[in-house]
Amino acid sequence: MANEPTYGNGKICYIEIPATDVAVSAAFFQKVFGWQIRSDNAGNTSFDDGVGQVSGTWVIGPKPMITAGFVISIMVDDANAAVGLIKANGGVIIKPVDENASEITAHFTDPAGNLWGIYQHGG
Repeated sequence: MANEPTYGNGKICYIEIPATDVAVSAAFFQKVFGWQIRSDNAGNTSFDDGVGQVSGTWVIGPKPMITAGFVISIMVDDANAAVGLIKANGGVIIKPVDENASEITAHFTDPAGNLWGIYQHGG
């Protein structure tokens, strides 16, 4: 983990992500976003995000979130490079980067079909 997490009332801290294959999903997020992957003694696979502030796990059973009720976006340094990594590692771009938009974002699905966003800060 890069830093100890900030603790506080109201902070989003833990996410359970539906998966069809935990190993494939874990490898995708590790390769694309640099998430730290870890396993416990019971064989559960968990993650810490790229800055060590949000943790979570992949779960088998719940259906992937394939339509947007809301979108969780992951911050990236370079949206176009992230799009390339997403495609190269089994993700699908749903809404490409719009270079003319006021904010640089894109939407994609992970290998299980979950809908996500990316956001490039300072674009």
